Amino acid sequence: MPITAVNDLEICYESFGPDDAPPVLLVMGLGAQMNLWPPGFISELLERGFRVIRFDNRDAGLSSKSDGAPPDVMAIFTAAATGAPVNAPYTLSAMSGDAVGLLDALGIERAHIVGASMGGMIVQMIAIEHPDRVASMTSIMSTTGAPDVGQPEPSAMTALLNPAPADREAAIAQGVATSRVIGGSLFDEERSREVAAESYDRCFNPAGFAFQIAAISATGDRTARLREVEVATLVIHGREDPLVTLSGGEATAAAIPGADLLVLALMGHDIPPLYWPQIADAIYNVAVRGDASI
Repeated sequence: MPITAVNDLEICYESFGPDDAPPVLLVMGLGAQMNLWPPGFISELLERGFRVIRFDNRDAGLSSKSDGAPPDVMAIFTAAATGAPVNAPYTLSAMSGDAVGLLDALGIERAHIVGASMGGMIVQMIAIEHPDRVASMTSIMSTTGAPDVGQPEPSAMTALLNPAPADREAAIAQGVATSRVIGGSLFDEERSREVAAESYDRCFNPAGFAFQIAAISATGDRTARLREVEVATLVIHGREDPLVTLSGGEATAAAIPGADLLVLALMGHDIPPLYWPQIADAIYNVAVRGDASI
């Protein structure tokens, strides 16, 4: 997999499809590597005529890792709950700059940007701070950062904050257990186990989770800034999502003028195969709305 220099970092990425096709940049979520974008979903986008690019965020996968001790996650949550400022080594603004820097490195002027979970937050920041680089935006199972929407159910929060395991088998088992809690009715244990094993073997870096949590918390509420977004926008959310609950997606769509909202009844905090064609069609449709040349 190629690695390129971006903003004093090394970013690992993959590109699929013809270089001259309309580009779609996929941005993954908290603590997750780019392999969580399923190959079958990528194939659906390729079939609709896109070039598809996925990458590892900083502190995930094969991209650069932060130096020093990771932030104290419980202290971050305590500060966020009391409204105190959160100090973080970087924010979602920096992570959005990484994504734009990757577009620069690939010679891409504008892209259709698609983000899942924290990745949805990152693409929102791209649309806010780099609107000229965005042909369309799709925010999946994400939220605005407002404290009164999208909050996790207790079971999902507990699963998310379980201590990092000490060995490969325990890490895979924990990954499957977490996916079972947050995945909704369409949870697939075999697929979850394969992804958890692949992720562990590719890069096991639990410290990255803490750095990225700090970035989310330090960025805060984007609602007011989202009201100024003018790019064609699609918001997708699962009705069964217990980690970023549906109100987060509804608030995102309500904040962005003209945004479309697609709610999928059986989807949890996952992108399950049942919905790949429907999601790909929806991304294609908002891309056409954002770029009439498609």
